[in-house]
Amino acid sequence: MANEKILVVDDSPTDLRLMTAPLKEKGYRVFTAVDGEEALDVAMKERPHLIVLDIVLPKKNGFQVCRQLKTSPDTEDIKIIMLTSKTQDSDRFWGLEQGADEYMIKPFDTEQYLANIEKLL
Repeated sequence: MANEKILVVDDSPTDLRLMTAPLKEKGYRVFTAVDGEEALDVAMKERPHLIVLDIVLPKKNGFQVCRQLKTSPDTEDIKIIMLTSKTQDSDRFWGLEQGADEYMIKPFDTEQYLANIEKLL
């Protein structure tokens, strides 16, 4: 387990801390990005096993990042959890439509968050 790489993408330093802390405790190798462009760069360089992705991001939103990753042969197998404050059914629909493997709402339950990550890995 400890060798699995996870990229966490969020532009809020507080949310980034809340999302990365339980992963580090579990021994995952955690990378972070604060905007859509950086997320794509880190994904290409580090090839994470899973990405936790916010929708509302500077430069490229989570929908665009997800679609770009899922349509590239190099990154299409990376699992993606969209973790966002966007609660509309249409947001969930579009997140899953762009290729997200899971859609979670903030604030999130840490146990459920870790369970979803373990399930996808």
